[in-house]
Amino acid sequence: MKKVIGFFLVFMLTLSFSNVTSASENAGAKKDIVDTAVEAGDFKILAAALEKAGLVETLKGAGPYTVFAPTDQAFEKLLKELNVTPEELLNREDLKTILLYHVVPGKVMSTDLKNGMKVKTLAGKEVLISLNPVKVNNATVVKPDIQASNGVIHVIDTVLLP
Repeated sequence: MKKVIGFFLVFMLTLSFSNVTSASENAGAKKDIVDTAVEAGDFKILAAALEKAGLVETLKGAGPYTVFAPTDQAFEKLLKELNVTPEELLNREDLKTILLYHVVPGKVMSTDLKNGMKVKTLAGKEVLISLNPVKVNNATVVKPDIQASNGVIHVIDTVLLP
């Protein structure tokens, strides 16, 4: 009986150590910017726009990139301001430029930001950074420094227009 109990204990310990190992391996595997945003669930319109503009593969690439990611709520606000439907927004000729205006080459963490700093986006135009609260042009950063395998996401409450 003692042998059976001893075997059972060794078996359970072995299982628990293998679970710890696989859990720590999974914790170290970060998703790229696109997968991180999609998994968050609050960026459905952004994900659809990236797909429509052909930018998914770019933002899944090596990077690193810094993305100022507007939430679905931010896009809803823009749709009302422009008086357009989501489909009309996704069919704009300048959609790709608008999206690239939200992306900065390199990994810029919130601690790297300085008040009055101007940062050139992949659209070739600059955005203005201000602090207290952290803003990108007129958009407030509501959640900074979401790290991904190929960069960082800063969640913003307004869609930036070049």
